[in-house]
Amino acid sequence: MGHTVDYYFAPQSPWAYLGHQRLAEIAARAGAAVRVMPIDLGGKVFPISGGLPLGQRAPQRQAYRLVELQRFSEHLKASLNLKPKYFPVGGDDAARLIIAADLAQGAAAAMQVAGAVLAACWAQERNIADDKVLAELLAEQGLPAALLEQSHSQAVQERYEAYTQAAIDAGVFGAPSYVVGGEIFWGQDRLDFVERALSR
Repeated sequence: MGHTVDYYFAPQSPWAYLGHQRLAEIAARAGAAVRVMPIDLGGKVFPISGGLPLGQRAPQRQAYRLVELQRFSEHLKASLNLKPKYFPVGGDDAARLIIAADLAQGAAAAMQVAGAVLAACWAQERNIADDKVLAELLAEQGLPAALLEQSHSQAVQERYEAYTQAAIDAGVFGAPSYVVGGEIFWGQDRLDFVERALSR
């Protein structure tokens, strides 16, 4: 019986960006399914888990975050702008688009859209809160333009809220978090442990 990874993330997270493709590759090697579950991290998860939006964190933490992003982007050979033009940025519309892709075409399409959104924010200096940019990303991925309209549906909003609540119920407090068999792995630097969990 194959494993499933519950993939909780915020579409504007640089750490999700750095881990996204590796997660896809690990899951493929393990024959595992990925449940693509974007969440409202800043609005709903942080307030009850003690997390703080970036601008409210201590200067030392903000400075070290940049050091670590630089280290990991170099280590992983992943293009990354440490201070993107469009960041901080709201992730709700992008999250709903990812969910719309999942509902209409399945997890592979959702992973594809999520990867495009993360790269747009962190490598391409694009505003993922702009519907025009989201439409461009769909076109670039060869996905139907209608997904953008579908992303504004009540069904998608309800799924977004359900994923956020599922994250809270699972004990998730940061993004990305990967849950395998009830065990949380927080951060893209824990993907080696995710791979080991999937091989059990």
